[in-house]
Amino acid sequence: MEELKRIVLNQETEEDVVTSLSVRPASLQDFIGQKDLVANIRISIEAAKQRKEPLEHMLFSGPPGLGKTSLAHIIAHEMNSRLTYTSGPAIARAGDFIGILTNLSAGDILFIDEIHRLSKSVEEFLYPAMESFKIDFIVDKGPYAKTINFNLKPFTLIGATTRSGLLASPLRDRFGIQHHLDFYEPEDLAGIIANAAKKLSLTIDAPSSLEIARRSRGTPRIAIRLLKRVRDFAQVNTGSPSITLDQVLHAMDSLKVDEQGLDEFSRKILRVIIETYSGGPVGVEALAATLNEEVDTLVDVVEPYLLKAGFLRRTSRGREVTDKARKHISCSKK
Repeated sequence: MEELKRIVLNQETEEDVVTSLSVRPASLQDFIGQKDLVANIRISIEAAKQRKEPLEHMLFSGPPGLGKTSLAHIIAHEMNSRLTYTSGPAIARAGDFIGILTNLSAGDILFIDEIHRLSKSVEEFLYPAMESFKIDFIVDKGPYAKTINFNLKPFTLIGATTRSGLLASPLRDRFGIQHHLDFYEPEDLAGIIANAAKKLSLTIDAPSSLEIARRSRGTPRIAIRLLKRVRDFAQVNTGSPSITLDQVLHAMDSLKVDEQGLDEFSRKILRVIIETYSGGPVGVEALAATLNEEVDTLVDVVEPYLLKAGFLRRTSRGREVTDKARKHISCSKK
């Protein structure tokens, strides 16, 4: 059940990390979807190149699995720069940052995933580095305390967050370029699936790509994951790397992923709100306790798509299901 539950949730797994390296687009030209965002990034890159300056610091926000990390790699490639990767939870103290920042060369890109999870002390340490490319580090304590100044080479910080509301305003305001990634249209996801199939040495027709796309919750990470699961079914059942619509439908039925992209876990959430809490409103803490799940998992991973797809409402009193959700759950029981 745990494995099936992860199929259409956009939490990144180790398998996703390995797969993304092989199917990740290498340039903005290869990046499918988010057209306005990509156009604006292209302008920013060209302007920076013409001025022979590093890009301004850039912030990507949006649900997991939409391509924030891929865009950071693409930007580094387009700028002919080196990318240094880290994450908010990995930086526990300000001192952990010194080695990272001082090793950056001029024009390098520092990518911080889950930047909203930086501690307050690390955030404040980062402000002068972003503004004037300097850091001050205090050694010793009391009367023996000394401040050591480091001059940094001009670099670009790219931050990624799934919860921009948790970013402190002083940190958010220091990003000169801010972009929000939204869920993808099925047609764009079908193109991503077709490209990934080529890189995975698979053959897939347009109807099959579109059917997987419709069940991918508007998220490329989930689309690639479903493609790989369908590949498994095709390999076992036919021994062929060719994927047909019948194989897609059979795989989705076995994985219990319905036409709306909801798996058993997502439907369970809606059923609990309908049956246990009379459709809501219900607080997210109470809902998480009933489901024996973490609050952050519901808020960051599950809710965004249910809200976007119109199955859930978030009110001041808690979460409520919509008529669309009631109808969908009623039909799924038949």
